[in-house]
Amino acid sequence: MLHWLQLIGWIACVIYSTIPGFWLMIHPFAERWRAPRLSHRSPYMVLLPAWVAMWLVVALVTRPWRDLLLYRADWTWSVAIVLFVCGLYVYSQSGQNFSAKQLGGLPEVHGGNRDQQLVTDGIRARVRHPVYLAHLCEMLAWSAGTGLAVCWGLTAFAAVTGAVMIRMEDAELEKRFGDSYRAYRRSVPAVLPRVWEARQL
Repeated sequence: MLHWLQLIGWIACVIYSTIPGFWLMIHPFAERWRAPRLSHRSPYMVLLPAWVAMWLVVALVTRPWRDLLLYRADWTWSVAIVLFVCGLYVYSQSGQNFSAKQLGGLPEVHGGNRDQQLVTDGIRARVRHPVYLAHLCEMLAWSAGTGLAVCWGLTAFAAVTGAVMIRMEDAELEKRFGDSYRAYRRSVPAVLPRVWEARQL
């Protein structure tokens, strides 16, 4: 059973660790994806296969270390369960007042997309990027539970690349929403949520 949990944890962290890479294919090139010459086909015809290719590359690179344990302790699964639940809760809150198109990044790659409103209520009154917080909770859960060095390493890699990606996403959102996003950015933290209610913008 433990072997299967470690295998699932490694695969989950491989996929999660490439999420910033997926978004780094979008945000620096948002204007290019919106170009009229690309409007006849979905950018996801390119983006999704490229993302799957990232999974395979990261899996191949990390495979030699996928059985290397930093520790083994049953009690760490209790910590993991708490993190899993936190991540699932944040995911559920992230979907409120936010369309599936927005969660999937369609406003970034389709210039004519109508989902262009800035959402600052609900969980986004406490944290600007709750989906990335949920991803982090899930990666930390698998890392804590399995004790695998590869999971901790992939979590650290995702944190670094995620920080770069969030800066790019913030810059892209600032272009789209201007002063209203700048005020929101000053008021609400990026990933680590505030525990008190943010003031209304």
